[in-house]
Parts: sequence; structure tokens; C-alpha cells
Amino acid sequence: MKMNTLPTSCPLCGGGKKVGKTTFTVDLGFGVVVVREVPATVCSQCGADWIDDAISEKLEKIVDDARQKHNLVEVTTLAR
Repeated sequence: MKMNTLPTSCPLCGGGKKVGKTTFTVDLGFGVVVVREVPATVCSQCGADWIDDAISEKLEKIVDDARQKHNLVEVTTLAR
């Protein structure tokens, strides 16, 4: 049985990928949403990041909630 494995090197620069955290930012036009401490795979060389699908779904909910509140700025930390 073949297992799916993530590439260990960054496709952008060839640097090593490791588990880490990133900051996710969205410009809504009328305001911005900043989510800190987002679990991600991060390149140790160029800083590129990849967020898995389950975390992306949580981020989408945060952005949708912020859009409904219509705040100019919303800064939060991702709750696991």
C-alpha cells in the first residue's frame, strides 16, 4: 500500500519544510482580518506556508463572521 507523503522540500526555493505557525491576513475591502498563531507547514528558508484543509475551514468561518460584523479591523488567534 502506497502512503501519501508531503514533500519535505519547498517547491518555491528548495528549503526545508517544517511544522510551525503563520499569520493569515484577509483584506475585505472595508476592513481587514488578521488571524495569528495559525498552524501551518512553513519553509525554513523563504517562509512560504501551507495551511491544511481543516484549518482553512476554521479560517473561512472566522472571515465570514468578521464580514458580517463589518469591523474595520479584526485581530484574533486561531482557537484549536
